[in-house]
Amino acid sequence: MRLKKNHSSKMDLSVVVPAYNEAESLPELAEWIDRVCTGSSIDYEIIIIDDGSSDKTWEVVKRLSDGNGRIRGVRFRRNYGKAAALQTGFGATSGEVVITMDADLQDSPDEIPELVRMVREEGFHIVSGWKKKRYDPFIKRTTSKLYNFTARKFSGIKLHDFNCGLKAYDGEVVRSIEVYGEMHRYIPMLAREAGFRNIGEKVVQHRARKYGVTKYGLDRFLKGYLDMLTISFITRFSKSPMHFFGTLGTLMFLTGFIMAAYLGIRKLVFVWQNLRAPLVTDSPYFYIALAVMIIGSFLFLTGFLAELVNRRAPDRNRYLIKETLNLNRQ
Repeated sequence: MRLKKNHSSKMDLSVVVPAYNEAESLPELAEWIDRVCTGSSIDYEIIIIDDGSSDKTWEVVKRLSDGNGRIRGVRFRRNYGKAAALQTGFGATSGEVVITMDADLQDSPDEIPELVRMVREEGFHIVSGWKKKRYDPFIKRTTSKLYNFTARKFSGIKLHDFNCGLKAYDGEVVRSIEVYGEMHRYIPMLAREAGFRNIGEKVVQHRARKYGVTKYGLDRFLKGYLDMLTISFITRFSKSPMHFFGTLGTLMFLTGFIMAAYLGIRKLVFVWQNLRAPLVTDSPYFYIALAVMIIGSFLFLTGFLAELVNRRAPDRNRYLIKETLNLNRQ
């Protein structure tokens, strides 16, 4: 779902806040953002996405919006997850800079002026927060370090905290990418694939949770790795799936064929030397070779079918254009 953007006035900053059962913290967060932005002369808006909360979050959003025209809200019918909230919020932004932050007050709005400056003056496409000192349980800190180490090595993007909710974006970035599933952790990878490669990092303050409880469990550790594999495959092979499936299938088929050929040649040598030749089917390698060739054939066929599907995709020729020159001249 994409909301209609407010194009009538281009403002400095849009703050996107996904919220799930955060009724207690939202008033303090909104007041804090207003105080910081007003003090720094930043023209801003706050877009709060109520991700199917079961408490009074939406009532709080309506009350805040009535008292402050800068606050806008979207309410989901059920809980769809953070990626859906961010995607919907991104579609409603009109700011030159877009900042995302969690609603639980663990992200400090005091970071906003410097994040805005880094995007506007230093030309960063994305500035990701780094919670260098964290107020989380030991297990969460440990798994987070392991996850971020793997993400850095796997993606090649030198960030210490991929999962930090406090990030700043050039407005063009969030209006050029699509976030879905649970891919919010890998927005820097999506942005880089779209051509936004100037990705920076800033050490930010991490505050202890003041209200409520954490909404995440250890299951996100496993989901994070699975999502990393998914996004890596999509960014590399979404336009050419045959390059992946075809290459892997061909290698497997050739491996199986070489194994089978070896067994056949071995039998012919025995026959040529008038020796009792063992049956090819008595060797376990024959069945391994047969299985590998079948799997390789299926992989190749999968790549072929994926190319046919991809050819009919409506966005197969969608490319992001930065600027044009004399394109409409007759």
